[in-house]
Amino acid sequence: TLTDQLIDTQLIRSYGTYFRADVIGLAPGTYTMKVVPVTGGVEGTPAVSSPVTVTAHDRNGFAHQGGRIPGAYNMNGTLKANAVVLYITQNTKNTCSMTVTGATTNPCIGLQNILNGFKKGNDNRPLAVRLIGNITDLSNMLNGDIVIENRNNANGSITFEGVGSDAYANGWGIRVKSGSNIEIRNLGFMLTNASEGDNIGLQQDNDHIWIHNCDMFYGAAGGDADQAKGDGALDCKKSTYVTMSYNHFWDSGKCNLLGLSEGSAAGLYVTYHHNWYDHSDSRHPRVRYYSAHVYNNYFDGNSKYGSGSTLGSSLFVEGNYFRNCKYPMLTSKQGTDIYNGAEGTFSGEAGGTIKAFNNYMAGQTRFVAYDAVNFPVQFDAYVAATRNETVSSSITSALGGNTYNNFDTNPALYVNALTIDTPEIAKDKVMQYSGRVGGGDLTWTFNAAGDDTSYAVNAPLMAALNNYVSGIVYIQGETVIAPSSQTLTIPDNNDQIVLSGAISPMVFTWGGTATDAAVTGLPASGISFVKNATAKTITISGTPTATVSYSITTSGTGTPATGSGTITVNPAGT
Repeated sequence: TLTDQLIDTQLIRSYGTYFRADVIGLAPGTYTMKVVPVTGGVEGTPAVSSPVTVTAHDRNGFAHQGGRIPGAYNMNGTLKANAVVLYITQNTKNTCSMTVTGATTNPCIGLQNILNGFKKGNDNRPLAVRLIGNITDLSNMLNGDIVIENRNNANGSITFEGVGSDAYANGWGIRVKSGSNIEIRNLGFMLTNASEGDNIGLQQDNDHIWIHNCDMFYGAAGGDADQAKGDGALDCKKSTYVTMSYNHFWDSGKCNLLGLSEGSAAGLYVTYHHNWYDHSDSRHPRVRYYSAHVYNNYFDGNSKYGSGSTLGSSLFVEGNYFRNCKYPMLTSKQGTDIYNGAEGTFSGEAGGTIKAFNNYMAGQTRFVAYDAVNFPVQFDAYVAATRNETVSSSITSALGGNTYNNFDTNPALYVNALTIDTPEIAKDKVMQYSGRVGGGDLTWTFNAAGDDTSYAVNAPLMAALNNYVSGIVYIQGETVIAPSSQTLTIPDNNDQIVLSGAISPMVFTWGGTATDAAVTGLPASGISFVKNATAKTITISGTPTATVSYSITTSGTGTPATGSGTITVNPAGT
């Protein structure tokens, strides 16, 4: 017999004229919700809801390859055993506290310091970080990003999620590196102003990452001409077994860059499915090296191009709905990419191969399928007659002579046996379920003349982001602690791997009400530091003879800020 369960207090929020409660971590099924008055510690008569049906998330994609379950939740949506839940709000983002196994200093205080504890990979507890409301820059970030990592701990897992329809990372991004079993979901990203530039960036050495049901809005304008909407939305480099699904990209300039300098196509797998590319301009995705499964997405009024293949990448593009996407598919330096004397979208890189099947297209400017007679070289994609058709190795890219690797027909991969939606059903499903719960609280409809072809910033949408104010009046049970006024700026190269020779100098800068900073773990193994009290900096340098971990902690008025890093020596041949 099932018994009633009390939800966490923080899940109840006041919006002035009403309250809202979100229930997270339910298995699929039918439930009733009860609101119970409590007077003098005694429960009164509850108000009972009509039956509520809970359905499962779509867990198809490479992130779950090999039976892995990214994040703090089981396959049925319930929290994993021994999971720990951390609530983050605008008021507690710098003062939240947790004791983390293996952390340099405990308890860890502030969101980034807690994540820094998990980055050592010694805490195997599943971690669910739940963000509530509109959260602006934190006092401790890494060049404008919150960084998630766990030293590829296959026994650990982290979910970073928003609560309800109005959780935002406002002004900051998320960067994942050396991470395994990571899930990011149900968050809105706006006006990201970080050195990396992306709303979310998978930076390096990640595996089994699942990013889904997020709203991606404009970032802060970058310095380059093509960065008026921000530098990027959801990019992935040097990572594998990744799924990006049910995300809503709102007029993004450059959505999904995949690959940078990997130099090899072996073992690199990413899935994009049921994303809404809502008047975004390009890179859906733009791929180097990887095997990418791009299916059941809604390409909705895209002014530059849809999916693009370069540098020997293999893309299986199937079951997508293309509406007024200028160039649905492009292969570098051939076909439409260089049609009629065009210079090419992909800056001269060698091509890859796109295999296409069962896509719906309407309103495009040009799309050319492979044709052995008319278009044996200048084609955009090979259109397969059947889903499991093998592409011949005689079909090669015009520049580079690269062939399709037929990863989609490999029986060891999920793609081979997957049953997908028709393009029409996929479009409806994307419009219903992509983005945050209920589509998020900030909605916009692109219905002005020229929206489909414009790649300029939509001024009213940008104004709505800049003027956004959270509707939350208070979060039940929240005790507001005075925020730390000590700050520590952590350089982007705080972790380094060297084969031999000196490291790149690392410069940490303290500020705010911090009057000093102390280093733990150094000098050691050829690494030392120099403190400049006038400039408020600590510079770490040297030639390491062994792997070294270190931390820096500020002191002064308020809560200290901390940062840490590891210098890893990899002997030649490893």
